[in-house]
This record gives sequence, C-alpha cells and structure tokens, in this order.
Amino acid sequence: MTEGGAVVGPDGLARCPWGISTDDYVEYHDTEWGVPVHGDDALFERLCLEAFQSGLSWITILRRREGFRAAFDGFAIAKVAEYDDADVERLLADTGIIRNRAKILACIANAKTAQDLPGGLDKLIWSHAPNPKPRRKAPRTVADVPAVTPESEALAKDLRKKGFKFVGPTTAYAMMQACGLVDDHLAACHARRMPR
Repeated sequence: MTEGGAVVGPDGLARCPWGISTDDYVEYHDTEWGVPVHGDDALFERLCLEAFQSGLSWITILRRREGFRAAFDGFAIAKVAEYDDADVERLLADTGIIRNRAKILACIANAKTAQDLPGGLDKLIWSHAPNPKPRRKAPRTVADVPAVTPESEALAKDLRKKGFKFVGPTTAYAMMQACGLVDDHLAACHARRMPR
C-alpha cells in the first residue's frame, strides 16, 4: 500500500520505497539516513563508503560496512593517512570489502588530505549544507528527489580543489543525504525530520 509516494510496511509505518525493500534497508532508513552526522572521522567514513559505492548498489556497501570498518581501522583519519603499500596489498586481499585498487588508493589519499585540512572535514562539508531559507519542499515521490544539486556541485568542486578524489557531485549529494545535510525522506515518510 502506498501513501503519498511512501510505502506502508507490515509494521504500519510509511517509508520511502527504497527503505522497505530489505531488513537492512529498513534499519538504515529508519535510524541513520538523513540523521545529521558530525565529526571528521565519521564524515570521512561516509565519504569513503560513498566513493566505494560508486557504480554499485548501496546495499552492497551497507552489508560490508563492518568489514570496511575493520579493514580501515574504523576510518580513523590519522591511521588511514599512515597506510603504505603493504596496507594497500592487505586491503586488496580483504574479501570483507570491495577490492578496487583505485578506490582504496583514493580513500588513503583522502585521509592524508583530510588530516591536513584547515578547520577539519566537518567544517568543510557542513559549510555546504543548503541554506534553510527558503526551504526546499519535501519530496512527494522518488522522482522529486534530485541526484545532484547546486550545493552538491559546490561541495564536490571544493573537495576536489582541496585534493580529495572520487567525489563527484552525485557522490557528494548522496553523502549529503546520508549525513543529514538535507532531508530527502518523502513527505509522507515517518522518518522525515524536517517540516513537510
């Protein structure tokens, strides 16, 4: 059953259609997606995972997230920034993650860049949160949710200018959605946090 573009699940709660397709998605949708995330290491993790997701479905990354956390020392920027060639080979052999050399190298390079970032990653990312006024209307259907926005284009450009890799405007916007810089839960979704 649908309610204003959202899908009502067996528990009677209306959710964004993608958020009801698997138990993993239900949990992620209800408790994490769109919730504001702060802290350099926490945002670094999201940035890395979004880069690894490029070309894949998010469920693939979500189901391997604990493997990624173990492999990348909890995404502690200071630790990942120290990785060397032996760590790259270790990661390429780790079946608990996506073993893509370019993405692994980008994650390590991004840690080095984040470590030297004046003001930190949190400040940089959150400086691109959309101005709340005028507030964008809550999406009514999935078709109303953009893949790219002027803010995500500006964030991607700023990140690349600072030396970050694998951060195009689509990846930047997915991170903005996941980390609560925007709330793209549908208007009828029970998890929407911003006014409808």
